[in-house]
Amino acid sequence: MKAFIVENPAPIESRPLKMVDLPRPVPQTGELLIKVTACGICRTDLHVSEGDLGQRLKPVIPGHQVVGVVEDFGDEVAGFERGQRAGVAWLHSTCGVCRFCLAGRENLCESAEFTGWTRNGGFAEFMVADVDFVYPLPDDFDDVQAAPLLCAGIIGYRALRLTGIEDWQGAQLGIYGFGAAGHICIQIARSRGADVYVSTRDREKHQALAGELGAVWVGDTFDQPPVQLDAAIVFAPAGEIVPAALKALDKGASLVLGGIYMSPIPELEYDLLYGERIVRTVANNTRQDGRRFLTEAAAIPVRTSVRTFPFEEANDALIALKNDAIKGSGVLVMN
Repeated sequence: MKAFIVENPAPIESRPLKMVDLPRPVPQTGELLIKVTACGICRTDLHVSEGDLGQRLKPVIPGHQVVGVVEDFGDEVAGFERGQRAGVAWLHSTCGVCRFCLAGRENLCESAEFTGWTRNGGFAEFMVADVDFVYPLPDDFDDVQAAPLLCAGIIGYRALRLTGIEDWQGAQLGIYGFGAAGHICIQIARSRGADVYVSTRDREKHQALAGELGAVWVGDTFDQPPVQLDAAIVFAPAGEIVPAALKALDKGASLVLGGIYMSPIPELEYDLLYGERIVRTVANNTRQDGRRFLTEAAAIPVRTSVRTFPFEEANDALIALKNDAIKGSGVLVMN
């Protein structure tokens, strides 16, 4: 099979993803073999390719927003049939026995494996996945539309939960950075009744999309919204945004940082935190997050803004992502 591997991480402009021919993987006990039809691209794939995330598997096939069909399966597999559509997300597997798993917090599992980082992912014609961590996909979404839901969507959904907002009707939510996660998150928040204020760069793409999706106010990254926010989410991996976002929060509000990687956060004045403001991060997701999100997304329904790339252009797709040249989400499509 054809696959893109990262052996030596480097700036994406040097094209560190190399296409190679590899044997088709063989599903083991409890695994599905999935023929990939589409795979979303994510900033985490960029962090893996450029080395911002320490290399855990060498070489590794990136990609963790995978849509495909079940080609085969190993022993002890239930719930899926050959030819059925399936989605694979970031969380590849957990141990099930550590203190976090036993407490229903498997996203913090001490022995978790991650698709496209510690286990091979979906920048390939075929991949294997643990059946217990694979999602059946709603018929409402075609393959390209579904791909961004499997990371950008799920993480945005978890970030909304971590804001602590219980009564969404009329709540004032800020979103900083408006790429794949932001443009899905706003649809969920608005469907619940929130007013959404978006701070992001690039008027032509990101700001325009935020307006199209119903933001009540759109400004540049460091512009202050016209109201004090009940909560805010930072999706951009830029630590310098954190002080600006804190400044926009009302007392008792939460700031959620939605990325796996962020550049250094500047020194903060205590006044920005005082008043019982909270800063917290999103760490991965649980399977329950994924199931609940896909159900809610289908009911709304969420519609993703997608730019597709041929599979052979994986490096170009990540270059475009790095340069904010994608309106919404980028998706690799298999021939």
